[in-house]
Amino acid sequence: MILYDFAVALKCRMPYNLCFTGETMIAFLSGTLLEKQANVVIIDVNGVGYEVTIPLSTFYELGEEGSPVQLRIYTHVREDALQLFGFKTEREKQLYLKLISVQGIGAKSGITMLSGMSADEIIVAVRTDNLARLTSIPGVGKKTAERLVIELRDKLNDLSSSGTGQSSLPTASANVPVDEVYDDALSALTNLGYQRNAAEKALKQAVQDGTEMSVQKLLRKSLQLLAKG
Repeated sequence: MILYDFAVALKCRMPYNLCFTGETMIAFLSGTLLEKQANVVIIDVNGVGYEVTIPLSTFYELGEEGSPVQLRIYTHVREDALQLFGFKTEREKQLYLKLISVQGIGAKSGITMLSGMSADEIIVAVRTDNLARLTSIPGVGKKTAERLVIELRDKLNDLSSSGTGQSSLPTASANVPVDEVYDDALSALTNLGYQRNAAEKALKQAVQDGTEMSVQKLLRKSLQLLAKG
């Protein structure tokens, strides 16, 4: 069994005691934030770097590179890949799992939804049949939005109240050049599926509105503008 586990670990490039085998999977990572981008982080866990895809809602809550980090993990296994998706809270992870249980919402689409709206906004949109709000997110068409409402409307009661309110955004480092902040925000929006022209228009409007030049605040303002169409 140890040799088998080690062989599987070599295939997925993880320590054999943490690798996916059967129904066992990585569910939690605790370590040091080695690198972070708006959509992806690398976490150093005892010398092993794990690349984890995250939604913007989690990105907003992260500290600076080099700081401690803990993420709830969903391990997505395909024939040709093993991907890790990370979330700051268990509530966020559970909402994600409910989203991807709906036909038409894949692993990446679920991350895009949690990036385009907060957990509370998604829950309210589903429970109030707000199809216009749901379809404002890239990759979510009318039929998918309708399935979300039908399948999840009565399944979100246990997730309806966060009890924490709106979280504060971390401030940007004064050493980060303005152009780099803008480019990082634009890259994050296009990676989420927004058309480049629409993303650039929203970012420019956010800047003109006097939004502070940090990736976090530019993204949040731009997403609000994109949601309004």
